[in-house]
Amino acid sequence: MEMRNILVRPLVTEKSTSDHNDENNTYVFEVGLKATKQDVKVAIEEYFGVKVETVRTLIVRGKEKRFGRFLGKRSNWKKAYIRLAAGDSINIYGEE
Repeated sequence: MEMRNILVRPLVTEKSTSDHNDENNTYVFEVGLKATKQDVKVAIEEYFGVKVETVRTLIVRGKEKRFGRFLGKRSNWKKAYIRLAAGDSINIYGEE
């Protein structure tokens, strides 16, 4: 599986940034629906050069929405919580 099909984007939200502190050392990424935990772990370790301790994944179900006068459904997507080893960090927030 290609890297671009595994890591889609980092999720920078208020909740995900509050999880990133000295205790948890956790980052949140949107990943491909077919990506496994092992795929995500290898991709993060290769791309950022860090040691991954755990990967937790979940599928976010798309909401049913109204698009004009039509009813539709947003796509499902997968989220991954990545916990790094102590001392490692990823610069996805634009910090120096």
